[in-house]
Amino acid sequence: MSPRLAYMKPLDLKSGRIDMNHGAGGRVGAQLVEELFVRAFDNPYLRQGNDAARLTVPQGMRLVMATDAHVISPLFFPGGDIGSLAVHGTVNDVAMLGAMPLYLSASFILEEGLPLAQLARIVESMAAAARHCGTPVVTGDTKVVERGKGDGVFISTTGLGLMPAQRDIGGANARPGDVLLLSGSIGEHGVAVLSQRESLQFDTEILSDSAPLHLLVAALLSALPEGAVRVLRDPTRGGLATTLNEIARQSAVGMLLDEAAIPVQPQVAAACEMLGLDPLYIANEGKLVAIVAAEAADTALSALRAHPLGVHAARIGVVQADPQRFVQMRTGVGGRRVVDWLSGEALPRIC
Repeated sequence: MSPRLAYMKPLDLKSGRIDMNHGAGGRVGAQLVEELFVRAFDNPYLRQGNDAARLTVPQGMRLVMATDAHVISPLFFPGGDIGSLAVHGTVNDVAMLGAMPLYLSASFILEEGLPLAQLARIVESMAAAARHCGTPVVTGDTKVVERGKGDGVFISTTGLGLMPAQRDIGGANARPGDVLLLSGSIGEHGVAVLSQRESLQFDTEILSDSAPLHLLVAALLSALPEGAVRVLRDPTRGGLATTLNEIARQSAVGMLLDEAAIPVQPQVAAACEMLGLDPLYIANEGKLVAIVAAEAADTALSALRAHPLGVHAARIGVVQADPQRFVQMRTGVGGRRVVDWLSGEALPRIC
């Protein structure tokens, strides 16, 4: 602790609460930063104590940046919490361009009255996730809002990563004939959050799939020649269906999915049926869609399945020429149906 704060009582992380003084820019706020955030996220960049971090970019590389805000309710859910989710979500956004995530920044909006014990649990979870990903939090900020205006805590994270200058992976690159791959089963995150929020009980506990995907992406890219991976995307809000419609619009193509090939855990399918939800529109936080050249599809699928986060990867469809940019699905009974954009919000505040 810095000398100027040494005379203050330590934070009461057991029964203390956030108050407006924590956001006033004085000693109390500085104590919160030093005793909680700096202690949890400690690294040489953060120890510089500046409002920004000095970073360098090697020659021949391009910088990738992604930012995301996390407003999930409840703050804690089976398989994760808002802290780990904030790290995984931004790490994955950087990775979906084929970049290796390196650094994070974090901004916390804290509500007056938030128990310090809850905040400490969230920060420690976030710090552990950042260490696991190898992406230190190098700068950040905290603000406090009045009681009733913040729903506990909101977290905004920004990630920086590097990729080779010649790499071109993006939503506009899908071509007719390309193959759609999915890294695993869908719907776990949204159903896990809903079960916690509504106190629903299922025969088997459903856990969020929240996970960092950058090493899975690295394994995929290392197995294929440059250019064979056209598009990478993590199907978060709006689920798989909305993600594929976004890509179809960007690339001006259509898609044909095989319903039987899309993996859904039995307990997730049962929960969705009971609740009147379609797993195709439920958010995921640890899955990716890869669109790859047809000749590389088998190798890509093997590379995904060789990684722990891609064991249940599947080939789920193909890209096809379609000026209407429709995503269609071949159903289990042999017909076809259009898989449209999400209309409305299937589950509010899930990421």
